[in-house]
Amino acid sequence: MTPLQSLVACGTKLWLDSVDPDEIARNRAFGATGATSNPIIITDLIRTGRFDTDIKTFLAAGLDDATLAWAMTDKLVKAAQGVFEPVWREVQGDDGWVSFELDPLLEDVAGTTPVAERTASYIELGRKWSAGHKNRMIKVPATPGGLAALEELVAGGVCVNVTLIFSERQYKIARDACWRGIQRAADRNRIKTVYSIFVSRLDVYTEKAVPDLSPAAQGQVGIVNAKRIWALNRQFWADKGLKLKQEMIFASTGTKKKEDPPWKYVEAFAGSDIETNPPATNKAVQESGRIITRHIDEMPPPEVLAEIDRKVDIQKLEDTLMKEGLAKFADPQKTLLKLIAEKRAALKP
Repeated sequence: MTPLQSLVACGTKLWLDSVDPDEIARNRAFGATGATSNPIIITDLIRTGRFDTDIKTFLAAGLDDATLAWAMTDKLVKAAQGVFEPVWREVQGDDGWVSFELDPLLEDVAGTTPVAERTASYIELGRKWSAGHKNRMIKVPATPGGLAALEELVAGGVCVNVTLIFSERQYKIARDACWRGIQRAADRNRIKTVYSIFVSRLDVYTEKAVPDLSPAAQGQVGIVNAKRIWALNRQFWADKGLKLKQEMIFASTGTKKKEDPPWKYVEAFAGSDIETNPPATNKAVQESGRIITRHIDEMPPPEVLAEIDRKVDIQKLEDTLMKEGLAKFADPQKTLLKLIAEKRAALKP
């Protein structure tokens, strides 16, 4: 049994943080059963030149830069959906999903669009990009505009991946909105919602903002925060009588510190729900030779938890990471559009 096979065997759904067709094929063989996309992933793929033929076709059809960017995103996500659709069919919708991120420019920190308009755009775009797709999940950020769109999207039968979650506060608002939507949906047994809790970014934050954490606590905040929210999520949905699991996604599982082993976060959450791992993380874990067992239920000692609760201001953490996250959210879309413009100039007849 390989390391990633052991991860899946102990109860984790392995999703790939990429829609690169080559990586999808490679990781499907490793046991991956889903994937997710974002503008950084799409930009990196287009930059390789592997999809210039597709771009030429779209250019010939007269697409402008923004429309072409979304056409390429749609094409790459749809191809990944085709790989994972057999999984989706086999488990009747409980796995095999590919996430499609809505327009990050709605959250451009330089923009002045009112929250209500952003919400209306999320609802409109979510319905548009999910229509006609069996195993496409719509990725919506846990911003005021995104959170306010969740109930209507879910009530309309759209399955959602709520992203950019850093805190219990954000998670609860998202979960409650989705539950209200599920109760209004025509067929609640077809609805799956997932909640992407970011992990490694929290530990990067505490290294700088809370340097007096003890060695036992430093580097554990992301894990503790995510595991607590995971436990809340299991407890909340346990008595709702739904056919499909409403799950946590453990996101940003790639390590940021050189001294941390690449399997640090992968092992920490092993045993339940979903991990979206970058290709490089999966490759390093696979090459480690480790057999991974369930660790999702394990927590640091009580004194470490008490220290984290005493020293880490979660609201300040959320505010800081959301500010950084929104910049990282919108800027890659601008980079993608710039690349499309460059491709237009380079590939014109």
